[in-house]
Amino acid sequence: MVWTIAADAAPVLRVSPVVDPAAFGRTALIEALTRAGVMVTADPGGANDEDGLPAAYAPGSDVASYVSPPFSQYARLVLKVSHNLGANLGLCLMAVTAGSTDCAAGFPVLRAFLEAAGVDSEQVQLADGRGGDPVDRATPAAANQLLRYWLHTPDAEAFRDTLPVLGEDGTLDGFCTGCAGVGKVFAKTGTVAGFDALNERLAVGAETVAGYLVTPSGEIRTFFAGVNNLAVADLDAFISQVIEDVAEASSILQQQGG
Repeated sequence: MVWTIAADAAPVLRVSPVVDPAAFGRTALIEALTRAGVMVTADPGGANDEDGLPAAYAPGSDVASYVSPPFSQYARLVLKVSHNLGANLGLCLMAVTAGSTDCAAGFPVLRAFLEAAGVDSEQVQLADGRGGDPVDRATPAAANQLLRYWLHTPDAEAFRDTLPVLGEDGTLDGFCTGCAGVGKVFAKTGTVAGFDALNERLAVGAETVAGYLVTPSGEIRTFFAGVNNLAVADLDAFISQVIEDVAEASSILQQQGG
């Protein structure tokens, strides 16, 4: 995959899936060894030929290991940029805690967590981890129940720091930059939109934002704002009108104290 970016363009983030993790790990290891001054004759882009390894490297004979960073760092990536693949992986990781490799086994784990967190699961519908399936729904009440749960845990600050910040980073970067709420709204955006071929316009099922407001008095409050079922001329209008308006609504709520 090749991306072309103009010399004077603003920073651009593109996410590509790792199709073959074993081959990717092999390439990363060879490149790291080369940077460290170790001469490696193997082609960095070659296949991961497990059958060609000598007997000394039989399964169980580790030559390198990788320690994952804390899950909070993965959560930060998923929430800051709406990394859908990572969100779906989260459901699969829940399944692993239940002793299963079937990602669907993560739903009972998630339901148990929501119930323990005081979230009315009857106000949530999910068929995947990212919220992109036609079945997926969540009411503002359920979103606020979940946000209130995190607000009263030892991880409250860490969780808040994983969310996009109005006008500063993540999916809220560049929006409402002149608003009084810049830097004081920590929230996850959600978008459901597609092209209406019949009318040659963009159909927006929903554009929402939910998270925390730091009020002028210093209090932290939960909030939800959004719009449903509208149409705009094109993507530029969607960004400048719909997303900008929702972002501005969050700033107004912040100034009014939630």
